[in-house]
Amino acid sequence: MPSESSLPASPPPSPQASRRAWFMLVTLTMLSVIGFTVVLPVMPFIVQDYLPHGDPNLAIWVGVLEGVNALCAFLAAPFLGALSDRVGRRQVIIIASLGAVVGYLVFGFGGALWILLLGRIIQGITAGDMPALFAYTADITPAKDRAKRFGLLGALNGVGFMIGPALGGLLSAIDIRLPVFATAAVALLVAILSIFLLPESLTPESRSPKLTLEELHPVKVMSDAFRRPGLRGLLLVFALMMIPFAFFTNNFSVLAIDSVGWSAAQIGFLVAVIGVLDIAVQGGLLAVLLPRIGEKKTIVIGILGQAVGCASLVILASVLAQPWLLIVGVLMFGASQGLTQAPLDGLISSSVGDDEQGRVAGALQAVGFAIQMVAPIVAGLLYSGIAHVAPYLLGVIFILAAAVLFSRLTLPRRASEIPVGESAVL
Repeated sequence: MPSESSLPASPPPSPQASRRAWFMLVTLTMLSVIGFTVVLPVMPFIVQDYLPHGDPNLAIWVGVLEGVNALCAFLAAPFLGALSDRVGRRQVIIIASLGAVVGYLVFGFGGALWILLLGRIIQGITAGDMPALFAYTADITPAKDRAKRFGLLGALNGVGFMIGPALGGLLSAIDIRLPVFATAAVALLVAILSIFLLPESLTPESRSPKLTLEELHPVKVMSDAFRRPGLRGLLLVFALMMIPFAFFTNNFSVLAIDSVGWSAAQIGFLVAVIGVLDIAVQGGLLAVLLPRIGEKKTIVIGILGQAVGCASLVILASVLAQPWLLIVGVLMFGASQGLTQAPLDGLISSSVGDDEQGRVAGALQAVGFAIQMVAPIVAGLLYSGIAHVAPYLLGVIFILAAAVLFSRLTLPRRASEIPVGESAVL
């Protein structure tokens, strides 16, 4: 990676091309989120069909499926992110979308646990759309506007979180596997739109000159990123926040089933409400807070809000199994996450040059996938082997550690004013 003092800047695209690219980016990311979240409410119910009635290891099997998916994505994300720096973003987005189609079709047809596992492996290997879309956003957005743009994308993605789980819950009433096939259809639509309508965002002069296998090893990619002073602190905060979020996303459906006996439709509608709150937070509240109190205080507020939400789930799982407490905890956790992700994305993106956006996105996704690889299994083991409260109690500890670490980061000035070539330092 080049030094941060000599970061190149690509020429801005024409206003018309930039508007078209932004419109397509919004459309594709929202569709991707819809596709992903359609499956969330039904995952435990599909797995349940292949286990003996009343099997206490449901949470473990759900964790294994998601952990294997994350392992494959962990290995593939650095390559796909770096590949997008070399050949452009569009091709990588198309490959990832078509891979998702195959993976979800295999999972949907199923037939045995090992076939479900194969579907998650295929989808994980091609899980490169998010690094490419992250880098695409950076390509078409000036550094000073990236936090705002990531926030707007987050708000629009909230529409996906609103539609996807609700659609999944409704489709599950017809057939429990129908949401999986709907996800495959959405992924195919993303691929078709990318082929025919998505312009390439990375200019030839801004592309990385070569790819080397050594640079694409996921562990090396992550270690290189953590060695950079401008990224180290932010990546540590990201990692600490990802662990409880992975616990939450992969286990709360099981918690809802066990604690209050909810159905797939009820879980889906609750996740849909998170989407509504995400729109309000990232589309409205974030725009108010960022210029008034800055990125640092906004992120701290978001982290503490997630701590409150996770603590509510601790109470639910241990002493008070009430639906209202589940609703409060899940919505607080989900809404507060919106206050942290967009500003962190903007900070991380502005810490590297134009020709490194795919690599840093790949490194970021590798960290996330590494956590997703282990956290679901750990959550399942803690949940089934120790106590239902265990993963959420541990989550509170990690969230508070992230708050302490981030409060100690020294930023040179407000993140929205950081030009390409400067970064936060630990």
